Amino acid sequence: MKTLKGPAIFLAQFMGDEAPFNDIDSISKWVAGLGFKGVQIPSWDARAIDLAKCAESKDYADEYKGKLKNNGIEITELSTHLQGQLVAVHPAYDTMFDAFAPTEVQGNPKARTEWAIDQMMLAAKASQNLGLTAHASFSGALLWHTMYPWPQRPAGLVETGFKELANRWLPILNAFDEAGVDVCYEIHPGEDLHDGITFEMFHEATGKHPRCNMLYDPSHYVLQQLDYLDHIDIYHEFIKIFHVKDAEFRPNGRVGVYGGYQGWNDRAGRFRSLGDGQVDFKQIFSKLAKYDYDGWAVLEWECCLKHPEQGAAEGAPFIADHIIRVTEKAFDDFAGAGADEESNKRILGIS
Repeated sequence: MKTLKGPAIFLAQFMGDEAPFNDIDSISKWVAGLGFKGVQIPSWDARAIDLAKCAESKDYADEYKGKLKNNGIEITELSTHLQGQLVAVHPAYDTMFDAFAPTEVQGNPKARTEWAIDQMMLAAKASQNLGLTAHASFSGALLWHTMYPWPQRPAGLVETGFKELANRWLPILNAFDEAGVDVCYEIHPGEDLHDGITFEMFHEATGKHPRCNMLYDPSHYVLQQLDYLDHIDIYHEFIKIFHVKDAEFRPNGRVGVYGGYQGWNDRAGRFRSLGDGQVDFKQIFSKLAKYDYDGWAVLEWECCLKHPEQGAAEGAPFIADHIIRVTEKAFDDFAGAGADEESNKRILGIS
């Protein structure tokens, strides 16, 4: 068995314009001071990294990695959640998702998609230059607007949608394969890969591409009432990144899974800081230990009530306390006795 690594933290929700959150050197020192050992880097944020330079220059990558190491921090993965989202956008969402792209491609869906794909290619090379083996992203969505089938979906629509999504991602997956890096799609509402079945459909559409893998985040399963423990049993071979995020589901007579267009405080499903929600992390960490997950446990802080700095400060010891140092021997080895074939036959009464 293997012991997973951690605690680590995803920096996307913490980067800002004021110190110590405004550059990678100061924020890495801040999280190290809280007890974190690794950071997941939001590659779209110039305050965190220059993605193009990291892809083009091994010297830059080495210097960047060395600076974090001097601060007591490792890089767990790069993230392209925003760029991955833009690989596939249904026209109904063009205006809202334009904000994820630079101004020069906004209002031009074709140029925006090309920019997103180029960003993914840069991320593959940057990950390789940094010596990483996994990468976090979103799949984007062409079918999400048909998630609830009213009016009913025409025959073949889903198959066509996943075929197109796979066609867009295959060149990217091939680039990551050349870089020796797994693409781990966060299974997330709003994406065409939003549960186990949709992941399977996409995986099949890519020809079961070996770099097509999964980012496991139980909070998104709580909100859609999916069994997040059974999910590990089914898909553990694909889980290469783990977001440690809590959530709660409190349905009532007025609001349920779909949220009623309410703000986060008033939805039935809400994200919470670690330990404040309903996720059974003891069982999750136990299952990941059972299946030899040796990646990082990465805090993704999202809470509708608690301040992010408090969530981060509480998150490092929470994760550390849940990491299972796996045993190298069985607890009853002390009572073991040597045996041979003849002895075993006598025990079975067949000698």
